[in-house]
Amino acid sequence: MQPRTRLDAATKEHDPPFAIVDLDAFDSNAADLARRAGGRPIRVASKSVRVRALLERVLARPGFEGVMCYSLAEALWLSSVDLSEDLLVAYPTVDHAALKRLADDDKARGRITIVVDSTAHLDLVQAALGVDHPEIRVCLELDVSWRPLPGLHIGPRRSPVHTARQARALAEAITRRPGFRLVGVMAYEGQIAGLGDQPPGKPLLGAVLRWMQRHSAAELVQRRTDAVAAIRRVTDLEFVNGGGTGSLEVTGADPSVTELAAGSGLIGPTLFDGYRGFQPKPAVMFALPVVRRPKRHVATLFSGGYIASGTATADRQPSPYLPVGLNLLPMEGAGEVQTPVVGRAADSLRLGDRVWMRHAKAGELAERFTHYHVVRGDVVERTVPTYRGEGHSFG
Repeated sequence: MQPRTRLDAATKEHDPPFAIVDLDAFDSNAADLARRAGGRPIRVASKSVRVRALLERVLARPGFEGVMCYSLAEALWLSSVDLSEDLLVAYPTVDHAALKRLADDDKARGRITIVVDSTAHLDLVQAALGVDHPEIRVCLELDVSWRPLPGLHIGPRRSPVHTARQARALAEAITRRPGFRLVGVMAYEGQIAGLGDQPPGKPLLGAVLRWMQRHSAAELVQRRTDAVAAIRRVTDLEFVNGGGTGSLEVTGADPSVTELAAGSGLIGPTLFDGYRGFQPKPAVMFALPVVRRPKRHVATLFSGGYIASGTATADRQPSPYLPVGLNLLPMEGAGEVQTPVVGRAADSLRLGDRVWMRHAKAGELAERFTHYHVVRGDVVERTVPTYRGEGHSFG
């Protein structure tokens, strides 16, 4: 059965717009991530999923351990529902209310680790909780951007801690501060993990990216190793986290790293189509109904303007997937209440037909829908709530 025919048949009882997860594709992607990790445990990046049932499913598989959360409030909720006993909040928190809840919850404090990259983060926790607060588990974030020349920064703008000396100094400051326990290091190389090395239709850019990533990775292995060794001279560590979906093999080869992180590779969004070494299957899609046929080769869909975060460029728009042969109009794009698509395939579409779309980023689609229909083969097995469907939006 053709993919479009199968998806249409599975969801025939549901009126679009709606979103689905193709369980066979999701499971295949999870197996491929574990294979690529080469035996290193993978911490699941929850921001790329945002569906509790899917997080539970992947955590039940061999090779996946712990969750990388994007919000302290989220981690507190996941602890309360016993999703995992190992929850790393990978972005600094300034949420006083959430910090107070953490301090008051002995179970959560044993499960949750918050990231810091300066003593100012420690000061903020103390401002929220008072000087004599219960012990808080913290993770030091190391900046692993590439700086080949003075003033040139390649990679995400994250931690100011770049060198082994800076890492040791912060580790010493943390261990001296009552009420904090340094248990881990996080070092996310976004310039490798988050940039496809074979962007479609751009061979020259691909060559430049591969050159950059190769040199960045070589520099990083030594610097991260030195930084982790410097921190271990100050205190024992439970984990050193690195990588992402796009760099599992590269990061896994770094002996200083004890665990990897991945999330987008489970979902297979369009921003992850441009990698040479792996190709996740599209596991999450959404269907929009045809509501107009304004002219030949054009069909207009209801809704669809689910634009991904990041650079305000065309690659952040959703993409028509099925039927094959449709494109967005450059001057109109995906809109708040209507999305025209153009191509010869539009001529076969009638009012009420579905066009299947893919989102550019993995988890953000879950902020648009309260539920995902779980498809296995040509049937919907069940319908599960997203975070939003459970009444939660963590920013």
